[in-house]
Amino acid sequence: MRTLTYREAIREGLDEELARDPNVVIMGEEVAQYNGAYKVTQGLWEKWGDKRIIDTPISEAGFIGMGIGASMLGVRPVMELMFWSFHSVAFDQLVNNAACVRYMSGGLCSCPIVVRGPANGGTNVGATHSHIPEGLFAAFPGLKVCAPATPADAKGLIKTAIRDNDPVYFMENTLLYGMTGEVPDPADGDFVIPLGKAEVKREGSDISLIAHGRSVIHCLEAAETLQNEHGISAEILDLRSIRPLDVDAILATVAKTHRVVLVDESKPFGGVSAMVSHLIQEHAFDELDGPIKRVCTIDAPAIYSPHVENDQLPNPKRIVEKVLSMI
Repeated sequence: MRTLTYREAIREGLDEELARDPNVVIMGEEVAQYNGAYKVTQGLWEKWGDKRIIDTPISEAGFIGMGIGASMLGVRPVMELMFWSFHSVAFDQLVNNAACVRYMSGGLCSCPIVVRGPANGGTNVGATHSHIPEGLFAAFPGLKVCAPATPADAKGLIKTAIRDNDPVYFMENTLLYGMTGEVPDPADGDFVIPLGKAEVKREGSDISLIAHGRSVIHCLEAAETLQNEHGISAEILDLRSIRPLDVDAILATVAKTHRVVLVDESKPFGGVSAMVSHLIQEHAFDELDGPIKRVCTIDAPAIYSPHVENDQLPNPKRIVEKVLSMI
């Protein structure tokens, strides 16, 4: 199987969907001639031209609103945010409009829009550029949210997101863009991953680590340390999709290991791991041999100092320490 970077995998998925459906367009700041702020759209403007790859003004409220309107008329726009932190500028469009179109039209209007871009801390760009809002958007009915951890998942999920008839908010991570991984070859068939389907990234028997996005990579590293230095077998469940959420997969891993650590880059108040914890408590309480524990971003605005921000976010060391406190 081929190896691609996370960035290349998303680009390949976008390119395939542009070829498959003439209604797919990409819009955002610097996505065309500049090839995207993170080079995800590199080469697409040269291949597809001005009508399919469209640079927008620096006005998230304006171009997200334009994309929503276009999606209601049959276009399938993929909108790039340079940072998901800029969602606040377009919050009314993202939540009041996109999320409610189908419901408030009685099902007469769809809003097949994808909004994608990096949603993470860890790059030392300050508090206003480091928000991690997947839990926020998952709280609104009508929206779908996913956060891929690997190049293969990034490609399979972006293709599925583009084909979905509802708004899908696609949370990437700048620290994953250069990460490599195996991705199926297009010659082997159309590769898509359904929303709402988690995946066990590592089998284990002693404890379950449940995560999404870059936290999955930290869990994999922590699991190696736990196995090699402490003889602890950790199973890792990658949620991949935040809403819809694969509740069956969550309950299955809890029933297998009976101990759980939830790893989530969101802040601890609310957030994805808080919802997962509630689901386990409600549906699998009798399976637990101990309390559910969480490793989240320490509850403060993103810290600018590289060394301090690295410790503020979940990392393998913090995960290992949490597991050892339980076993």
